Amino acid sequence: MGSLEGRIAVVTGAGQGLGAAEARALALEGARVVLNDLPGPGLDQVASQVRDAGGEVVVCPGDIAEWSTGEALLTALGGVDILVNNAGVLRDRMIFSMSEQEWDTVIRVHLRGHFVTTRLATAYWRERSKATGGPVYARVVNTASEAFLLGSAGQPNYAAAKGGIVALTLATARGCGRYGVRANAICPRARTAMTGDLMGPAPDGSDPLSPARVAPLVAYLAGPAGERITGEVFVAHGDVVALLGPPTVRAAFHASGDQWTVDELDATLGKVFTADPPRPGFLCEETLPLADATFGETE
Repeated sequence: MGSLEGRIAVVTGAGQGLGAAEARALALEGARVVLNDLPGPGLDQVASQVRDAGGEVVVCPGDIAEWSTGEALLTALGGVDILVNNAGVLRDRMIFSMSEQEWDTVIRVHLRGHFVTTRLATAYWRERSKATGGPVYARVVNTASEAFLLGSAGQPNYAAAKGGIVALTLATARGCGRYGVRANAICPRARTAMTGDLMGPAPDGSDPLSPARVAPLVAYLAGPAGERITGEVFVAHGDVVALLGPPTVRAAFHASGDQWTVDELDATLGKVFTADPPRPGFLCEETLPLADATFGETE
């Protein structure tokens, strides 16, 4: 028996790529799986693969940013123990060229989509916890991206959504831990239909950026060992799993009086920021050398 035997897992964006690989991995661990994506042959194909491997699966297509879709996911198998948020879309463009619709579409699918399922799942777990008088089994694995760490210039909508997802994950971990909820985020690199243009074709033989390389981490976080892990952010690809640390304070300055003046700020901070031309400083590029594989943002 797998470590998730008897558990119900909801996976969004499960019609292809990472979501499909994650759904298969959860099913192999014994979870009963609810698959969500927009209607299409990919969703049915993944469901067939899970069934052929002996897993129990229900297909629940729909727009993940719609409240009714979130409600349907939670009732498809009579509840939820594991929520894997993965659905996403790209509308890449520089900020000065981005349309209102391109911004809204990406924020809606990624950030609102994560919110809808998390809101409904945590309310369900909170009620169960109150009814049973103690913590319940509850796991959330959200999908962020290194784009939020790097400020991807051609993806301001995507980077903003992914940064918001990390913040949502931390707030969920802190606000719902007492009920048994363990919430974590992953920043995966994987070669999928959505990232094909960024990463190019797969090499012959084993692909280091296969979505199947990321799926075991999701299954692990969703499993019993996830009880000890919450409010964390991981970078995952190939043979790499990297645990990110929180932002640090680079320097602290104090005014000579009870508050700063503009001139005093210039005299103090002007000695710190001397690069010409200036370069963004609040970036995390330490993840880039983790592997020689081509970097790309992924769903």
